[in-house]
Amino acid sequence: MKMDGGQALIRALELEGVDVMFGLPGGAILPVYDPIIDSSIRHILVRHEQGAGHMAEGYAHATGRPGVAMVTSGPGATNIVTPLCDAHLDSVPMVVITGQVPYAAIGTDAFQECDTTGITQSVTKHNFLVSEAQDIPRTIKEAFHIATTGRPGPVLVDIPKDIVDPDNPRSALEWTDDVEMDLPGYSPRTEVDPAAIAAAADLIRAAERPVLYVGGGILKARAAEALKELAELTGIHVVTTLMARGAFPDSHDLCLGMPGMHGNFTAVTAMQESDLLIALGARFDDRVTGRLDGFAQGAKIIHVDIDAAELGKVRRPDVAILGDCRVAIEALVSDLSSNGVGGADRGAWRSRVSGWQERFPLSYEQAQAGDALKPQMVIERLRDATPDDTIVASGVGQHQMWASQYWSFEHPYTWINSGGLGTMGFSIPAAIGAKAGCPDKMVWAVDGDGCFQMTAQELVTATVEKIPIKVALLNNSYLGMVRQWQEMFYDERYSEVFLSKDVPDYKGWAESMGCVAMRVDSPEEVDAAIAKANEVDDRPVVIDFRVTAAEKVYPMVPSGASNSELVVPPSQQDQPR
Repeated sequence: MKMDGGQALIRALELEGVDVMFGLPGGAILPVYDPIIDSSIRHILVRHEQGAGHMAEGYAHATGRPGVAMVTSGPGATNIVTPLCDAHLDSVPMVVITGQVPYAAIGTDAFQECDTTGITQSVTKHNFLVSEAQDIPRTIKEAFHIATTGRPGPVLVDIPKDIVDPDNPRSALEWTDDVEMDLPGYSPRTEVDPAAIAAAADLIRAAERPVLYVGGGILKARAAEALKELAELTGIHVVTTLMARGAFPDSHDLCLGMPGMHGNFTAVTAMQESDLLIALGARFDDRVTGRLDGFAQGAKIIHVDIDAAELGKVRRPDVAILGDCRVAIEALVSDLSSNGVGGADRGAWRSRVSGWQERFPLSYEQAQAGDALKPQMVIERLRDATPDDTIVASGVGQHQMWASQYWSFEHPYTWINSGGLGTMGFSIPAAIGAKAGCPDKMVWAVDGDGCFQMTAQELVTATVEKIPIKVALLNNSYLGMVRQWQEMFYDERYSEVFLSKDVPDYKGWAESMGCVAMRVDSPEEVDAAIAKANEVDDRPVVIDFRVTAAEKVYPMVPSGASNSELVVPPSQQDQPR
């Protein structure tokens, strides 16, 4: 069957099961936009290319399927570099298609030309510059395969305009459904070494203070059920990193919550005092370890990861298991079920953990009559007023930490945030992408006023495309996390951190973008506003919660400090550790 490159590109996306894509047309990619009219793929027109990338990420987080974005050359491509880097650090499967100037013009500094593959080489799992129209179907198939296998990640496909332009002879090709990939050297390993599994099982049987250290790789491997089986079989406590929230139910007796710089005391300290850390799809990130030479010094390490580069990169494991997390966990369960879980006495350890939980719960000073609104209370009220499978997307900063701390995550794939890159402005477009992928689920974006001002224009997209997300704006008039650091470590010298109490008018701005909008100034107004927002299902909703700027995120491991130097709230500082 004869067709042009633009038609072939859309046909190849359809064959990969793409049902929605996010993008913004421009000159170099324009020929591809014509066949979209006749395609089954829903295209969501964004207001900025960065929004397209974060929407694709949100879609991928929520559905497990690769997100797809398409933008033009030059500034279109450079605007999506941040989402590519974000997806690369958080192992998010995504395929980004960028337009490029005609092939013969590459290198001439043509209008809206840039070296897209060069710019994105370090922030993608792989990228392609397609030179012939006939290569388009194969390249798209390879891009999706690379993005979704092994350690997932973003793949970019750069397409010169002449090979998709129906008026150019270079665009003609012969279509075939039987396209074979050509990826020599790419063979991700999923199976695991039985000897390594046996060695790991022996360490688990002998450990008196073991902790399951669970990272985002568990979710990428679709291993939440297997994890629960392993935890319940062995009785080992579980910590879930920022990227793994929801991988293990917060309500479970064995769940200790989130570790890290702003993790809860029990999770952080249990890792510090453990004699065995079983790292599953986690990469010993600096935000989890604190000062590395002071991290879990007495612990042996079992490290399971699908990426060989992660094994031994930060902490040398006693047992390294290369392969898929789900396969590894199932193999461990099989060994421990057949050969026993061991007879190590963990009674004293369970008692210590229970004591920490009792003395150091997550807490904040409750508001008194006439006090300003507390952001933690807003999160708690949102949590209690929404279904337990609500998808929560957060921006980056204090509100991100409070959401990850005070929301209760009972299901996997319900927490979407920017972990490794820490991208402000992530939440609103990510929430839109999640809602596009899961239209039957409630989706709340928890944002700060600094983040909101970066990508709020995508609420226009949500309104026009009828994607009814809900936004809880925790507005303290500051870049909150920066303010916290300046208060604690820079002698309260607040440099360039105050935004504005009155500008913009968030309620008016949101209404101008077609949203239902409310402003909440006092604790008494919170529940009614949330209830009203939950009733709206035909357009986006924004609630401007005017919260105090004085609140800090506790606990906190100061930068450069050991996790043993965790700073707890003032009310807990006299408690014995």
